Amino acid sequence: MTREIQITFDCGDPAALAAFWAEALGYRLQAPPQGFESWEQALDAMGVPPERRNDASAVVDPEGSGPRLFFQRVLEGKQAKNRVHLDVRAAPGLAGDSRMAALEAEAERLVSRGAVRVQRHEPAPPLGAGHIVMTDPEGNEFCLD
Repeated sequence: MTREIQITFDCGDPAALAAFWAEALGYRLQAPPQGFESWEQALDAMGVPPERRNDASAVVDPEGSGPRLFFQRVLEGKQAKNRVHLDVRAAPGLAGDSRMAALEAEAERLVSRGAVRVQRHEPAPPLGAGHIVMTDPEGNEFCLD
């Protein structure tokens, strides 16, 4: 039996981090519940006070094939290196200089949206195709692969 998965991020600003990952992955913010035209309308109906309206956010793959990403507010900041991270496949099918150029272009795009570039790993055949280590705006590591 297969299962759907959701990837959950603990963070300080769920709305901002959800917006970053939607942009990074080509995802979209999850639509409000059925019967509501906006999240504000839904949260009003649910009685969620204004100070709690950024406690959670989610983004989804518009094609429905990728996992849902869920962002939940936590009080503590990031403490250590991630043990699990996302690999953003920014250069599928490319190799060598063209691959690294595509990764560099994506790194620049994401830096302009709040990511931080950490380290570039050059191609090391036969197994290492090259990648760039990044962090999202809250310091969560991910790789451009």
